Amino acid sequence: MEITSSMIKELRDQTGISVMQCKKALEEAEGDMDKAIIILKKKRSDAADKKSDRTIAAGTIGVYLHNTHEVAALVELGCETDFVGKNEEFVQLANDIAMHVAAMDPKYISRDEISEELVAKAKELFQADIADKPAEMQEKIMEGKLSAYFKEQILLEQPFVKNPETTIREMITGGIQKFGENITVAKVSRLSIK
Repeated sequence: MEITSSMIKELRDQTGISVMQCKKALEEAEGDMDKAIIILKKKRSDAADKKSDRTIAAGTIGVYLHNTHEVAALVELGCETDFVGKNEEFVQLANDIAMHVAAMDPKYISRDEISEELVAKAKELFQADIADKPAEMQEKIMEGKLSAYFKEQILLEQPFVKNPETTIREMITGGIQKFGENITVAKVSRLSIK
């Protein structure tokens, strides 16, 4: 199948990824747009893994103030260089994440921030729910309950408010692929009148 420039443009508009990467993904997917998106997501994840140990030395502060002036959020989004940190699209990514923080009020940035003590307390609460389940299934059910409970509180695992089909982590890995640098959410802060 011939890959047309309109197909490449459509994929680029959907993903924000470079023209060359979109063209290669469409060629690999033989023109199938859905397959090309899956290919790009896999490459996005691989790119993020390769860059995850690079030093974060720059970044930007994402800002969101709700139109009622009752909720605001700040996000420190780190990257490797000032060049990317000052990029308009990178700043927009930080602002989008700040808007998400204002709307969803996550308690943690990543699962790493959840203490063993907190996990133990949550297990205690869910123990009554699984007591009547078969013994061999209790551990798996508990894992599912804990995962669902904490997922709602972890920024990187939350579905993005403007596009619930993608998580904040996927937005970050997309940024890593797009900008070619390691990107991380370093800090978040939310203020609310209510």
